[in-house]
Amino acid sequence: MNLEYLRYFVKLAEVKHYTRAAQQLCIAQPSLSHAIRLLEEELGVPLFEKTGRNTTLTRFGEEFLECSRRTLATLNEGVESLRRSARGEGLIRLGFLRALGTGYIPALAAKFLRANEGKNIRFEFHTDRTGALLEGLLARRYDMAFCSAPAAGQPLTAVPVTRQELVVIVPKGHPLAAQTSVDLAWTLPWPQVCFSSGSAMRRVVDGLFEAVGGRPVVACENEEDQVIAGLVAQGFGIAVVPRMELLQKLEVAVLPISAPPYKREFFLVTPSDAAISPAAAAFRDFALEKARQKSN
Repeated sequence: MNLEYLRYFVKLAEVKHYTRAAQQLCIAQPSLSHAIRLLEEELGVPLFEKTGRNTTLTRFGEEFLECSRRTLATLNEGVESLRRSARGEGLIRLGFLRALGTGYIPALAAKFLRANEGKNIRFEFHTDRTGALLEGLLARRYDMAFCSAPAAGQPLTAVPVTRQELVVIVPKGHPLAAQTSVDLAWTLPWPQVCFSSGSAMRRVVDGLFEAVGGRPVVACENEEDQVIAGLVAQGFGIAVVPRMELLQKLEVAVLPISAPPYKREFFLVTPSDAAISPAAAAFRDFALEKARQKSN
């Protein structure tokens, strides 16, 4: 079915006159007549009939007109949507760790919107653990993810964009609470509330303890840093967690880590083998540029 012929058909149905319809379409009248004849031959039914000097729809033409209008409207909507995308507008789907949701991601997205004022840009925000975020990224549910580094061998591209401070938290009144900072080796005698086995954060913390030649006694595990902080406040153990605003509201002492040296980086991760929308690509480049400016 020739879409251009559909447009000719709709215009003739509206104007009801071959000459005027051809003029409005900027084509010769014989070309219009030829197109309608081919359309009728393809459908196998007459679409128009002459009534005096005018041309009117047959009952088949009336039925086909509604279908044609819907088809052209859908096509025009799709074309306009793609044009908006080409202008850098549209939806950007972000996945990120909850730890980045109170400051880094909202601030970055807000700056991007201000830099692109006047464009119709919308965000979808999704939070989860690194493993689930990477699965969602590979399944194309997200345009990009901000999380820990993916394991080697996955079709993903990861670039560091920000980092996070880790601290030791202990219940107030704990023997370590009076310290201004701690060597992780000092924490080994006490049971600890740890991140769940297999999580990206657990690997980071285990690596720090390996650097001081020890392994903590695990009192209990959880995958959420806020839950871990709550358990520490209630005396279930001590913990290594990211520094977050919640800690100021709990009955815990927050101690910077003096040793070993550490760096927890967060990465902007995108699929290596898939195209992303111009809007998402612009946001990715914006985030990378902000990271470069901060590191300089």
